[in-house]
Amino acid sequence: MKGSLDENVIERIKKVKLLLLDVDGVLTGGSIIYDDDGREIKVFDVKDGHGLKLLMRAGVDVGIITSRSSTVVDRRAKDLGIEIVYQGMLDKVKAFEDVLDKRSLSPHETAYMGDDIVDLPVLKRAGFSIAVPDGVEEVREMADYVTERPGGRGAVREVSELILKVQGKWESLMERYSR
Repeated sequence: MKGSLDENVIERIKKVKLLLLDVDGVLTGGSIIYDDDGREIKVFDVKDGHGLKLLMRAGVDVGIITSRSSTVVDRRAKDLGIEIVYQGMLDKVKAFEDVLDKRSLSPHETAYMGDDIVDLPVLKRAGFSIAVPDGVEEVREMADYVTERPGGRGAVREVSELILKVQGKWESLMERYSR
């Protein structure tokens, strides 16, 4: 865990019950690939996925809010057991508020991870805001935490472990793997 977190940010991380993620540039490297038949291809990091599974196993819920729509995202969410999926959300705040209402959560119980200016309104509302180092300057500047790993290449795993360690859940999860 990075030692540069101030006490205020640590206290906000301790309250996180839900991690919400953008897709392109966060769960993926941001590239959109089309095959010859026009099908969209996205590349996801397996370690990011396992980090999300660990979070969910520890009782922290996970959701996706993305401005694009893709069947690939539905597939990845299903594979990971993520039930909160909002696609085609040009106004991500509406999705954010809907999630809070449906889950009876307050903004300070959420974390949001984004990389571009469309993420700013949700990043400003979330209790703990996260950016990736390859995100745009405005997002990096306002985020509580900027990952060391880039989007689509371990950034989500880094955040998953950070939340679990700050909340004191990491060690008990690791017992399963040390047998």
